[in-house]
Amino acid sequence: MGIIAWLILGALAGWIASMIVGTNEEQGAIGNIVVGIVGAFIGGFVFSIFGGSSVTGFNLYSLLVAIVGAVALLAIFKVITGRKA
Repeated sequence: MGIIAWLILGALAGWIASMIVGTNEEQGAIGNIVVGIVGAFIGGFVFSIFGGSSVTGFNLYSLLVAIVGAVALLAIFKVITGRKA
């Protein structure tokens, strides 16, 4: 995937994950992109452990993988910092 595709996928995944976890008001666009991209790596790692494939391109499956990873990242961050939703 190209850099533009990673940025778009990261922005979408980070935004959706922040709405699921309840941190949408705390994050800006750059935060959503970073959370989405890091979440894609985390989600890809977790999915590969359970026999699935990681991010395979700009498609719905990759978006799902990135969202799962981003939700996990935000949930862990909230537990560590002690923030409430």
